[in-house]
Amino acid sequence: MTDRLGWRRKFGVIAPSTNTIVQPEFDAMRVPGVTSHYGRILIRDGRIADDEGMQNLLVQIRAAMDDCVEGIMTMEPDYMVMGMSAETFWDGVEGNRQFVQQIKDLSGGLGVATGAEACERALNLFGAKRIAVITPYTPIGDENVAKFFTELGFDVAQVKGLSCPTAVSIAHVSEQTLRESLLEVDDADVDAIVQCGTNLCMTELADEAERWLGKPVIAINAATWWMALRDNGIEDRIHGYGSLLREH
Repeated sequence: MTDRLGWRRKFGVIAPSTNTIVQPEFDAMRVPGVTSHYGRILIRDGRIADDEGMQNLLVQIRAAMDDCVEGIMTMEPDYMVMGMSAETFWDGVEGNRQFVQQIKDLSGGLGVATGAEACERALNLFGAKRIAVITPYTPIGDENVAKFFTELGFDVAQVKGLSCPTAVSIAHVSEQTLRESLLEVDDADVDAIVQCGTNLCMTELADEAERWLGKPVIAINAATWWMALRDNGIEDRIHGYGSLLREH
């Protein structure tokens, strides 16, 4: 029998309990016949104002991952989607590979969309070589993001970390702050700008920013959703969330 609403695909999405942006942004980008079903990783201490806090956040995520995936698997998903990004960049390319393998092992071999790999695919599609990055992280998070992209051969011109004090407060970053950050990291030699952090509200602003910057602005939630759709043979074009979903 085919699911009446998810008749094309049912996505299992892993997200932190503190995240209030990724679910509504994914929902806004829905296409007919594709549904998202969330497992939440319990974050008891969301303080991330310093590097120790960022490390502690990852410890909590890793400790709860098995239970989260087990819960998602009870609704029999077709594919797994990461609704958080820091873990997918941590320890560079090899760290992302190991993380994907972990989710595949826990899910019985399902495909996995991660923010890190989605951004890699998008940058290669756009032919970008020199990039700038915006994150909500502290320096240790920024270092891991830069490590990931540098190992792939991209020239990382700048990483602007917003050092948000808590995991919840990432969702409070204003549009004005994000606009100013985009302008700050932009340069004539930068081919594309990447935004990390699934709890930053960026998909619609990225679509707008591409018009006034004249270059790709890759919002991680849009890129991850794009990867999930395309990996599953779903070619629907979606307007309002950046050229990646609109044109590719």
